[in-house]
Amino acid sequence: MLTDTHAHLYLEDFKDDIDVVIERAKTNNITRFFLPNIDSSTIADLLRLTEKHSENIFPMMGLHPCSVTQNFEEELRIVEDWHSKQKFYAVGEIGIDLHWDKTFIEEQKTAFRKQIELAKKLQLPIVIHVRNSFEEVFEIVDELNDEILSGIFHCFTGNLEQAQKIINYGGFKLGVGGIVTFKNAGIDNIVKQIDLKHIVLETDSPYLAPVPYRGKRNESSYLIEIAKKVAQLHGVSLEKVAEITTANSKEIYRI
Repeated sequence: MLTDTHAHLYLEDFKDDIDVVIERAKTNNITRFFLPNIDSSTIADLLRLTEKHSENIFPMMGLHPCSVTQNFEEELRIVEDWHSKQKFYAVGEIGIDLHWDKTFIEEQKTAFRKQIELAKKLQLPIVIHVRNSFEEVFEIVDELNDEILSGIFHCFTGNLEQAQKIINYGGFKLGVGGIVTFKNAGIDNIVKQIDLKHIVLETDSPYLAPVPYRGKRNESSYLIEIAKKVAQLHGVSLEKVAEITTANSKEIYRI
């Protein structure tokens, strides 16, 4: 069994065929889907899909860094309020993104720190979005990391030194997605050197579809291509990759 530890299956991209998408994933033995929230505008769709497929879908609640603006404190209140209402499996997707816009960098740092503190209070893992921001993310995690804190560095695209730093935190896994299949991305050489016990698999659907679907809408059934690539890199069977990475996801999400 494979587990998609990060997918946005509730987005508009799937409005016409989400049931088919989920069934197609199941035919590849992908039966668990962990869905991170983006902001208050996506909560209703996230919860609606979770309720419809409650045996397979496990929701998270958090504020994505790209949604951090002047009103981020109100957004954080909404996140905290939802965590008091029902069960979520992580605080996510949180982090820092400096790729598109650095206008709200200080607000992003504050939102990231506050959501880590919320996760620690609730004893939940965090799912971290890092884009052009390893230095800023590490500074905050260095400050707040302890025996309670755990989670996933989603869509890991860093170097070996950064991977080792994450592993050394003790409670974190590296999320490996479609980029590992890209010919010139270089992340394959990093993943090859990381023990499977530190890795979980993800699609980040509808984004970052793996080869041979690159450039198309990503979906959870394509996780099989990511798993095959990781198996090839480590010289092990697909079954072994599925066994270890699913066990890792259970450890992080505590299911």
